[in-house]
Amino acid sequence: MTRSTKERLLEAGLGMLLQHGYNDLGIQALLEKTQTPKGSFYHHFKSKEDFALQVIDRYMVDVHKGLDLSLGNSSLPPLDRVRRFFELSRDKYRDEGYLGCLLGGVGQELSGVSEVFRRKIETCFNAIAERVAECLEEARQRGDLPPDRDPRKLANLLVDCWEGAALRSRLRGAPDPLDAMLDFYFSAAAR
Repeated sequence: MTRSTKERLLEAGLGMLLQHGYNDLGIQALLEKTQTPKGSFYHHFKSKEDFALQVIDRYMVDVHKGLDLSLGNSSLPPLDRVRRFFELSRDKYRDEGYLGCLLGGVGQELSGVSEVFRRKIETCFNAIAERVAECLEEARQRGDLPPDRDPRKLANLLVDCWEGAALRSRLRGAPDPLDAMLDFYFSAAAR
């Protein structure tokens, strides 16, 4: 099946945005990579900002697929399902050369200078944490987490810790910070 021009631009843009960041993402380089005329870009996107926001939306489609695949796997206990989502993310980072999380990278670059990106990325992180919290609530109900644990707080902490570990993983070009964070978090959460 042939991908549309817009899909090709978004797919290429995702990789380029992850690798170069927003400020170093050249529209001309994107057009050359996808062999797309400039007019076609502006037919689909109002601006570079609009393009990057739509790349984030495209990224979140994949994130939600990963959440569905992991958290929806009822053959695993809830805590294993949550961990599985982050392990799949780690594996994706490895395949991409440990460039980390697009949300974290763009968020670090732009959240202090663009309210639009700050709100967008915070909304995305909140959506991930909400999905994780639902699974952690199931774990609490089953007795896999202490009854006094707040699944929302635990989910937000997990996302926050993951993002820090993703940055360290990118700096080192290795999965060690991600694996160490997961081991620490899941051993501490169940106590």
